[in-house]
Amino acid sequence: MANILLVANLNCDRILLLDKPLASGGRFHYRDGGQRLGGGGANTGLGLVWAGHRVALVSQVGRDDVGDWLLAETSTAGIDCHLIQRRPGNTCEMLLMMTPNGDRTIIRPQRPIFELPAPPRWRRWDALYINSSAEGAVSWAKTALEHCLVVGQLAKDERKRPCHVLITSSSDLAGRAEGELWEYAQGIAGDCLRHFIVTDGAKGARAYSSDGVIRVAAEPAEVIDTTGAGDVYAAGLIHGLLTGMPLELAMREAAIWGAFAVQSESSTPGTALKNYLDEKESECHTTAIVGG
Repeated sequence: MANILLVANLNCDRILLLDKPLASGGRFHYRDGGQRLGGGGANTGLGLVWAGHRVALVSQVGRDDVGDWLLAETSTAGIDCHLIQRRPGNTCEMLLMMTPNGDRTIIRPQRPIFELPAPPRWRRWDALYINSSAEGAVSWAKTALEHCLVVGQLAKDERKRPCHVLITSSSDLAGRAEGELWEYAQGIAGDCLRHFIVTDGAKGARAYSSDGVIRVAAEPAEVIDTTGAGDVYAAGLIHGLLTGMPLELAMREAAIWGAFAVQSESSTPGTALKNYLDEKESECHTTAIVGG
């Protein structure tokens, strides 16, 4: 359907299942939940692949066994990995400590500097998604704005993120924006910004623009693991916009994708999302045959 380029992290998550909630100075037992594919690149990319899009990932992994595993798993999942850089040294695991009450604590190593090469020819791409602190991301975004849809995740700091659609969560935004949110978002994304979307878990999401605010409710879901839910929401939104949905409908579609994500035991979207997308494709195919 569409050609989508993701600039995002690719992680090897190590799951530690704790016997009780974390507390300072405590002692804990854990059960090793094993390795799993994670990071914004995988969490966002898989759903888009399942929706029928061609997805390429720009990221960086070490030249070691873990890096080999990540590339093999990601490629097998259908994501194009030819733009992923290999750096000397190890690919450190991301530690996810999960407690019985559903809380999670993430411990990750300091990421090495990742420098993007010269921007690609944007006419080949329908969308660029940036969720990375890679050096050169601003240059990529600026050169892409006139050629394709650019969607960005608000960074953890106040760095610029030129884009048409800026996404964040209410928790990541807390304490950062003074005054009007739309003006704050424009200061980050620039004059090309069309929408600033703030997700808020079970409270749904809000989209700010020069025309006002759109509110879309969350989809009911039994929350098992919220890791990666924001990444999957972004994937659903990108899919909706690229298939011609108006913003509000695209946000509703993203909410459905996010609900499937929090009901999965992994950070990547579970098979329930894949089944949902397969059913939608089958319905569209049947409708086309009947209409023809």
